[in-house]
Amino acid sequence: MKQFIDFIPLILFFIVFKLDPRTVELAGHSYMLGGIFSATAMLIASSVVVYGTLFLLQRKLEKGQWLTLVACLAFGTLTLVFHNETFLKWKAPVVSWLFAIGFAASHFIGEQPLIQRLMGHAIQLPQAIWTRLNIAWILFFLISGAANLFVAFTFQSIWVDFKVFGSLGMTLLFLLGQGIFLARHMHDGDGQTTPSVTRPKD
Repeated sequence: MKQFIDFIPLILFFIVFKLDPRTVELAGHSYMLGGIFSATAMLIASSVVVYGTLFLLQRKLEKGQWLTLVACLAFGTLTLVFHNETFLKWKAPVVSWLFAIGFAASHFIGEQPLIQRLMGHAIQLPQAIWTRLNIAWILFFLISGAANLFVAFTFQSIWVDFKVFGSLGMTLLFLLGQGIFLARHMHDGDGQTTPSVTRPKD
């Protein structure tokens, strides 16, 4: 769910981007709606609303959510100030690679890989499996960042579509693969073929 919350501002960004450019009146002021720059403004505003609401409900945001919000504000603001979409094109790759660095660093900092710290309260797995799963997340974020960067600067006519639906598709496929991977090891534990794997706690 935390992964999909990040897509709410992106979906709103996509909707505004796809609108035919038009001028709207609001509180006595004229605003342009439609296109990359009004979509960027929507991305910033919706990110503040989504993560602000989460902060009010939870009294905190996780580090990854802070990173996503700060990156959105930074790259989005630069895009609007300089009227240059290049800044926004770098947002997804940079955020993905920073996540990859965070997951990689957890192999050397702390007692557990980052994925184990995030999911360890829900399931129990052998340490070797946690390590493999954490490496899978590193590779996912590296590939996701590279794919976003490649499409943004090579296929400029579809980069917004890929930014939303390509990223969502890659995330869904990866999470499906992770689910199959975890289910296989948890099933092995049920069949007592690998006693070191235990079922999740109730």
